Amino acid sequence: MRVLLAASEVYPFSKTGGLADMTAGLTKALARLGHEAVVVSPFYRCARKSSQLPELEPWGPPLRIPLDGYTVEGRALRGRLAARITICFIEQPGFFDRPGLYDEIGAGRRAPYPDNAERFIFFSKAVARLAREGPERMDVVHTHDWQTGLVPLLVRHETLRPGWIGAPRTVHTIHNLAYQGLEAAWKYALTNLPPYYFHPDGAEFYGKLSLLKAGIAFADAVTTVSPGYAREILNPEFGMGLEGALRARGSVLRGILNGVDTEMWKTRGNPHLPFGYDARRLEGKARVKRALQAELGLREADVPLFGTVSRLELQKGIDLALEVLPWLTGRGAQYALLGSGDPELAARARELAGKFPGRFAFVEGYNEPLAHRIEAGADFYLMPSRFEPCGLNQMYSLRYGTPPVVRAVGGLNDAVVDAAEDPKRANGFKFGPSEAEALRGALERALGLWRDPEALRQYRIRGMRADFSWRRAAREYAALYRELLGR
Repeated sequence: MRVLLAASEVYPFSKTGGLADMTAGLTKALARLGHEAVVVSPFYRCARKSSQLPELEPWGPPLRIPLDGYTVEGRALRGRLAARITICFIEQPGFFDRPGLYDEIGAGRRAPYPDNAERFIFFSKAVARLAREGPERMDVVHTHDWQTGLVPLLVRHETLRPGWIGAPRTVHTIHNLAYQGLEAAWKYALTNLPPYYFHPDGAEFYGKLSLLKAGIAFADAVTTVSPGYAREILNPEFGMGLEGALRARGSVLRGILNGVDTEMWKTRGNPHLPFGYDARRLEGKARVKRALQAELGLREADVPLFGTVSRLELQKGIDLALEVLPWLTGRGAQYALLGSGDPELAARARELAGKFPGRFAFVEGYNEPLAHRIEAGADFYLMPSRFEPCGLNQMYSLRYGTPPVVRAVGGLNDAVVDAAEDPKRANGFKFGPSEAEALRGALERALGLWRDPEALRQYRIRGMRADFSWRRAAREYAALYRELLGR
């Protein structure tokens, strides 16, 4: 099959979160299964500067994209990343040659670009144009999140025009329902589509344009990034107002758990880790821990070390982690936190780092090598998210032999097995209510495991031997594509 994957970010050329990793990981895994994968993304400033940018050439004629009453020009540039993998960038400097991907950043503030609707409607139209008029026929167009939610609708509308033989099937993946691409109703005119798509069963959402809802309503299949999240979003607690639209598409909705790039997240031959280890020889993990303690200024002692790598947001439960920190350090444990985001949470973390020197280390920002060392060097990984569509860090930590402590939601619930569920498969700890008391209960059980070295070793081995590879996930996506093509 030839699959076009359209996403607003793709590692290593652009990244703000897990979407970039998912796009890259799925693309590589599909190619390894023998499929031709073409990934399309905006040509951001950071992509232009990437040291891994391949040689690019124009792909197809110049793009002249209508946006309501005016036309925006751009072009598609493509390059070969590997066997069966093509990267295609949509170039439009006015829209994409900017410091940030989605937000204006400066003077301690962050705000969405006011023309995000124009930017990503333009991008979606370019993707649909490539799907219909590009030099190569596509079997499937797989889009991701609100930035490309309009693409399935555009493809469906294009099939009404004569001349498109064998139009591709469309799959839209929801990575996080909290981001819906909501815009003023008048911006629907930018789509140049007939008004009959703008209604409560289509792209309209309580009087506004929802680009994500367009993808939900008009894709041939809708997926989420874990089975658990696919079930949760059918209910008001997690549905973010879209639970009715999702229930209406329930027959074509499914959850496929994301994978891990095993070439990057590995415990041997990893340039970011000072020592290697594996499930058979775990001694190197203790050496990584000691090096991490020294690097972060933590007391170099044989005490339980918890770690978190996360955006500092309420969704991620970082406020809960900071609330229980005095109790945790009072039990003799240490905590390492790497992340950035909410200024109030960052200020609170800095304050606590000053109060608990040698026991709590906070590194503000994002540092990929340090992220690997925290995942590998910690004894337990703390991820108390209020909701988590998939989550990758709990799978990274399992792969690194670091049992996670998670809230039982979404992909966290799918990846982590608690002893209360199955003692023979247990690899981590879960808690229910998003409350500090419930989190303390799970942490208490983790501290109890720390006091039983042989049981802890078994937890580590089970996590490291679990299959969270993209090959597994890619097989599920390929089966879905074949199912759609066979209809």
